[in-house]
Amino acid sequence: MKQESLMKRITGFRLFLPILCLLLVLLVNLIQTPTFFKITVQNGVFYGFIIDIINRSSGLVIMALGMTLVVASSGGTDISVGAVSAVAGAVCVVALGTGEAYQMPYALSLLLALIVGALCGIVNGFLVAYMRVQPMVATLILFTAGRGIAQLITGSFILYVKPEHFSYLGAFLPGVPIPTPCFVALFLILLTWMLLRFTTLGMYIQSVGINRRASRLVGLNSKLIIFLTYVFCSICASVAGLISVSRTSSIDANNVGLYTELDAILAVAIGGNSLGGGKFSLAGSVIGAITIQALTTTLYAMHVAADQLPLYKAMVVIIIVSLQSPVVKKWFSGLKSKTSYSEPAKEAN
Repeated sequence: MKQESLMKRITGFRLFLPILCLLLVLLVNLIQTPTFFKITVQNGVFYGFIIDIINRSSGLVIMALGMTLVVASSGGTDISVGAVSAVAGAVCVVALGTGEAYQMPYALSLLLALIVGALCGIVNGFLVAYMRVQPMVATLILFTAGRGIAQLITGSFILYVKPEHFSYLGAFLPGVPIPTPCFVALFLILLTWMLLRFTTLGMYIQSVGINRRASRLVGLNSKLIIFLTYVFCSICASVAGLISVSRTSSIDANNVGLYTELDAILAVAIGGNSLGGGKFSLAGSVIGAITIQALTTTLYAMHVAADQLPLYKAMVVIIIVSLQSPVVKKWFSGLKSKTSYSEPAKEAN
């Protein structure tokens, strides 16, 4: 009985399935590559598959934070985050210029990019919260036009930033062995968690997501709450875009943030969050984002071609999401109850 109770508590843990999925993906990596967990130091920085996964998933983790709050508050998704990241990256690179020295202070260019990203979120939030446009339709506007805006900003050219300092955000700080994007992602995770944990905003977002009309009747400004989550989501997308352009020290408006909106939505789903809104788990979304990147690394290690990657990735994601669906969970719980009833019957006989 104690073992059954312990197992029930473990499987009933909200993050059980997301963690299990991540462990399974990591196990496949370990079988495929025995040195998968090996970390080495080269030129004063850490190298290894694990470091690469954490580094490469940082941008997706940041996007998933914003997407989680958008889904929780509005029951919809923001499919413009990839395009917004391209716009923010374009603004930053053009503001700095392509010469040997910056045209403006680096910090000011980052701030300008974040402001432009926030403006994109204001547009999305206004359409969803105040104009009552369906979230996917509202964000489809920037999804379609965003890369065109980025192309206009860059003049349809691939622009490069020459000063070495520009690459620090997407690579390594001098003397620091851990990739900078990891620190950025960790900072935003802690900031978001503290904002939701030590204020009533987290409870407000859940209340609005569960029942917008009832929340309004008890005095909550549901429109403002939804509006703010879309602004925050776009700011997160802008940070991810800045990391992306810093990694390559260039801006290619056609490729920065390409298809990342799909991965961000999948990260939220794999993390056990309902896409219908309401209760949410930031930790689940973070685990989901790392799982997606670990899956990508696994497929590359298995020598899957880049153009075939989405197919295999979709197949595995379908399995992971299906395991977390309410129907499958109900089936498993019914199977457990049948087993528990059959055991006392055998003992009685």
